[in-house]
Amino acid sequence: MFMLTLFVLMLMVLVSVGFFTLLERKVLSYCQIRLGPNKVGYYGLFQPFSDGLKLFLKEFCWPFNSNIVIYYFCPVFSLIQSLFVWILFPFYVNCIEFSFGLLFFLSCSSLSVYSLMICGWSSNSIYSVLGCVRSISQSISYEVSLSLVFLCYFVLIDSYSFYDLYLYQHYFWFCYISFPLFFCWLSCCMAETNRSPFDFSEGESELVSGFNVEYGSGGFAYLFISEYSSIIFICLITVMIFMGGNYCSFMFFIKLVFMCYFFVWVRASFPRYRYDKLMFLSWKCYLPLSFNYLCFFIFIKVLVFYHFFL
Repeated sequence: MFMLTLFVLMLMVLVSVGFFTLLERKVLSYCQIRLGPNKVGYYGLFQPFSDGLKLFLKEFCWPFNSNIVIYYFCPVFSLIQSLFVWILFPFYVNCIEFSFGLLFFLSCSSLSVYSLMICGWSSNSIYSVLGCVRSISQSISYEVSLSLVFLCYFVLIDSYSFYDLYLYQHYFWFCYISFPLFFCWLSCCMAETNRSPFDFSEGESELVSGFNVEYGSGGFAYLFISEYSSIIFICLITVMIFMGGNYCSFMFFIKLVFMCYFFVWVRASFPRYRYDKLMFLSWKCYLPLSFNYLCFFIFIKVLVFYHFFL
């Protein structure tokens, strides 16, 4: 039953990635006053399947100077890494009961930078190497703030399990008690997943396509799926931490879809940030803010402990 539920979960994640790309293209088209995909199926509903079939049936070409074994292996590693973290989702009355879910998530999410780095390096292209250098510095910078924001709430609930977040938010959401930190978290998530306005590793206007410039057909599809799978999981984590976290209710998935829509909405609304300002934002704004909130939550925890136990 465990293997069956895991297989169904992976299948649903892949289908949701396809329809998330359709949602993004539709929202972007309506924001730019055009129709978007509307030919394949009813209102373009089968467009994701058409795109996936087209990508996997195309010929796979590779640069002559690339490190061919690593070049082939890297997109598969990126896909496995992005899907592996989904076993944290409590599917079928907890697929795996994680007491240390936070530590597992931080360990798995930190591996994503290696796939970007190896993709850029193995292609032996100037643009891909520049894109991979950007993504490494960006991911390392924002992982620090992301981890501190994580620790704030897990210190507050005195547990590393994601299930306890739902128990503590039965009467009020955590975003009510720390609204600035919620926006800081959203911004860090966009930078961590290389989304607009922080998509410097894939800067199309200056780097052609960034770290994945030499990839086509199946390799590009794997990278594409891994990126959007990570975005959906980050949205799920956001809902679990800040918006209740009752994954048994239908409203949980409505909030999850809204968070995915929010990522697309930001892409349609804002231009790309400047790179030096991105680094300044991380080290001079978000890091002190998250660290001060961590100290504040530790102070609250000490007061509660002193009041009830001493």
